[in-house]
Amino acid sequence: MATLTEAPPPLTPTAPEKKPPRKRGRFTPYWLLLPGILWLLVFFALPMIYQASTSVQTGSLETGYKVTWHFATYWNALADYWPQFLRSILYAGAATILCLVLGYPLAYLIAFRAGRWRNLIMVLVIAPFFTSFLIRTLAWKTILADGGPVVGALNSLHVLDVTSWLGWTTGDRVLATPLAVVCGLTYNFLPFMILPLYTSLERIDGRLHEAAGDLYAKPVTTFRKVTFPLSMPGVVSGTLLTFIPAAGDYVNAELLGSTDTRMIGNVIQTQFLRILDYPTAAALSFILMAAILLMVTFYIRKSGTEDLV
Repeated sequence: MATLTEAPPPLTPTAPEKKPPRKRGRFTPYWLLLPGILWLLVFFALPMIYQASTSVQTGSLETGYKVTWHFATYWNALADYWPQFLRSILYAGAATILCLVLGYPLAYLIAFRAGRWRNLIMVLVIAPFFTSFLIRTLAWKTILADGGPVVGALNSLHVLDVTSWLGWTTGDRVLATPLAVVCGLTYNFLPFMILPLYTSLERIDGRLHEAAGDLYAKPVTTFRKVTFPLSMPGVVSGTLLTFIPAAGDYVNAELLGSTDTRMIGNVIQTQFLRILDYPTAAALSFILMAAILLMVTFYIRKSGTEDLV
């Protein structure tokens, strides 16, 4: 009874909960990103802003250029050089398709059939990067020389008759024709197609192919239903890495083509370095960038994949 009637002991005040200590490494990721952000600002954003201001200037090199918001430069540039724009898109598209047709079987071979030869084939794929882009392009002048073995073989197979009918070559000559430019673009940018395709194909689980075989799927059906859909990220990445630089390239058209095969990159180079018409050159650059951006956005949305390798 005494225990029951005893007063309860007084409640002792509890100490307030201490806030968890502030993490010192909270801003570490941002500090790590800072050099890259500064690099993009200094070497990408600022030049873009400068070129944007140049495109709306008027004047001359002697009197100086002033920003007068002369947007008519864009329309004049597009009206004067639209054939070069279309030619660049056509050549880049043809080179991209050829790179995909040539690169996909090779990437498939490396991913699934190369075995112990995989590393050697990969070295051969990236071997062109060991030499200069200019040297690789100049080598094609020897390969496609008039009277050379390549031109002789194409002529004996009557391939040049078909390409001449299509307007890609002129008679028995390949150099200084659209075919030569497309061949140079295809060779120079083929590794950019093979590497993403190989990376995407290598990620495919081999058990999926076995499961397709267990369901009595033929090899063609397995490729169409399993392999190719799963390799779409590599296809999209490879085509973008090939098409974008090919559309703005000027070296192949300059060394392997002629005045009739000039691309928009050649026009921009001429405007910047020879004619010294900086507003027109800047306007052409922005038109090309906008056109490629629109096409790439449309292509990515229609491709049905956002998982790019």
